[in-house]
Amino acid sequence: MKIRFMTSVVLAVLLGAPLGLHAEEIAADKQRAIADMLAAMKCEVDPANIEAGGEGYELDDVFCRDGQYDMNLNADLTVADKRKE
Repeated sequence: MKIRFMTSVVLAVLLGAPLGLHAEEIAADKQRAIADMLAAMKCEVDPANIEAGGEGYELDDVFCRDGQYDMNLNADLTVADKRKE
């Protein structure tokens, strides 16, 4: 009986966790500003790969002329960190 109850609790937590991890939506004007900033660097990113993170933004799978990167941007859209994948 305890095992069945614990299994139910674990499943409820695992299935409910994604609902609690809802990412903050990025405004369309901010997405355009990020795309413009990246275009000046000869890079691009899918808007689905932009997440608000702390005091700025996290960009996954940014494609540039010289390769693919993950980037962190400050709130003013300056590059705080750029890591080649």
